[in-house]
Amino acid sequence: MLMRRVTLLIALLLTSAPLLAAHHGGDHTGTMAGHSAIDVTQPWTRATPPGAGAGGGFVTLTNHGDGDDMLVGATSPITERVEIHIMEMDGDVMRMAPLPGGIELPAGESVTLAPGGLHLMLMELGSPIVEGEPVPVTLEFQHAEPMEIELQVLPVGESPEGQHHEGGHGHAAH
Repeated sequence: MLMRRVTLLIALLLTSAPLLAAHHGGDHTGTMAGHSAIDVTQPWTRATPPGAGAGGGFVTLTNHGDGDDMLVGATSPITERVEIHIMEMDGDVMRMAPLPGGIELPAGESVTLAPGGLHLMLMELGSPIVEGEPVPVTLEFQHAEPMEIELQVLPVGESPEGQHHEGGHGHAAH
């Protein structure tokens, strides 16, 4: 009986702490609140050709909090399903695999979702992702509140590294 009470108490503490933290934040949501421990930089995607079934989403997430967190999911109004994926070498073949458990965000560290590694997959696109039309995405975390971001849409084959300088059509590494 005592063990059941201790388990119940632990469960209540674990579920009430995020509720208290969310309530303390007031009516603010997403990145506008300014109190989220997760910082998002350089959110982007690439335009897709007509008929493309999916597109990738890329971003750098920095956990400024004292505790570890995890990116557990994402949603977007442009598609029914957003999945978290990783690209891995399987012998000589690069394979893409879903990460249903999410992406760990250790305290005090940054994790970059980029082509060829961890990334978001916007699945079953109803229409192409168009250059210049930002894609809204809501990131969902294990501890931090959901965060609404916009993926900036670059031309097919481009990456942000090629866009740091004015007129920068030089020899950017990809």
